[in-house]
Amino acid sequence: MNKQQAIPQTLTAPSLSQSSRALLSRLLGNSGIVGIFILLFVGMAFAIPDFLTERNLGGLLLAVALTGTIAVTMMLVLALGEVDLSVASIVAFSGVVAATITSASGSVVFGVAAGVAAGALIGFVNGVVIARFGINSLIATLASMEIVRGLAYIVSQGDAVIITQERFFLLGSTAILGLTIPVWVMLFAFVLFGVLLNRTVFGKNVLAIGGNVEAARLSGVAVTRVRIVVFTVHGLITGLAGVLLASRMSLGDPKTSLGLELAVISACVLGGVSLTGGIAAISGVIVGVLIMGCVQNAMGLLNVPTFYQYLVRGGILMLAVLFDRWKRSRVVP
Repeated sequence: MNKQQAIPQTLTAPSLSQSSRALLSRLLGNSGIVGIFILLFVGMAFAIPDFLTERNLGGLLLAVALTGTIAVTMMLVLALGEVDLSVASIVAFSGVVAATITSASGSVVFGVAAGVAAGALIGFVNGVVIARFGINSLIATLASMEIVRGLAYIVSQGDAVIITQERFFLLGSTAILGLTIPVWVMLFAFVLFGVLLNRTVFGKNVLAIGGNVEAARLSGVAVTRVRIVVFTVHGLITGLAGVLLASRMSLGDPKTSLGLELAVISACVLGGVSLTGGIAAISGVIVGVLIMGCVQNAMGLLNVPTFYQYLVRGGILMLAVLFDRWKRSRVVP
């Protein structure tokens, strides 16, 4: 009788343990980061007098618009198990191209189209180099980061390009229902790529490739094509973000957005996107973007010196990477 009772106990113990660890995984991936953001937001609201003012919150949304817009496609890149270090250079180059074409042609439409197309072209080249030729994405995009930044300096002749068409400035300053166009673009991107990731076959294929590329290939997924499409779309959205930034700045600056890639990657990893691929959630990315924005905003309100801000941003990235590694080593999905 005792032996018969012992058998179910040994069978159920592993399943109970596995269920608990699976529950912990879900809590860490979903509720944990949201809880951290809520605590951070409430703490800043009490500690910083001007934090909850309408002007500051509006400025906060505008400040995260660039990072948030790019983060939605960086999410797809990371979900593939890849990385892109060239985003800051693409932003600068797209802004310079848009400013140059707009001023030369007098057409805002041509200028915007040229800037966005420039970003898409660079993304396509990155995708081909990585997917077709098998070059490691870290190395490939590190090289393109330098090349594209150099192109930005060449096109601008080493100086900022002043935009002569005032209509171009409307892209960055026009407000609709109290929010500027860059903020609306970010919000639309959150919805669009959230649906793409969670509700489409393409999104499932992206996660499948990041989870196990060989299994995805054997299942009939066009791995090379998906990778190229992701990098091309990523370049297009980054180019659009660069054009909007140029509109806000009223010029195309080849020196702009240095270090932007670290902020974008940090936001994604904070939001639970795995650096090894296969795991991503748009809700987490949104919270990650807001955490990075709130920290930056708080440091600005508190007049924290710039060199200390570098330390904080680097520390957040390091903690995000360590947290990602800890989840993968301790939690069984």
